[in-house]
Amino acid sequence: MRNRVQLIGRLGQNPEVKEFEKGRKLVRMGIATNEEYMNNGEKVKQTTWHNLVAWGKLAEICEKYLKKGNEIAVEGKLIYRSWEDKEGAKHNTTEIHIGEMLMLSGKEK
Repeated sequence: MRNRVQLIGRLGQNPEVKEFEKGRKLVRMGIATNEEYMNNGEKVKQTTWHNLVAWGKLAEICEKYLKKGNEIAVEGKLIYRSWEDKEGAKHNTTEIHIGEMLMLSGKEK
């Protein structure tokens, strides 16, 4: 079995960039995916937010070309992380580490 996720959505904010030693970059961003369905004859629209992470050259591309509202298609793998903060509280997060990305929004005018 292979850990693979594909999503199409719109960026909810501009990519957040972190730079590490030797110029290696990390980008974090969130996308919203929408789903519509009927519930008792009423159309319901449901939005789900997803945390995306990109490293290296892909992070540089995201930093240079993406901004809030852009539509993108991504393929990557699901990563579950847990950590403890300074106060000892436990946190969990789910992220999609992007392997491939396609920019779907048209050129800016």
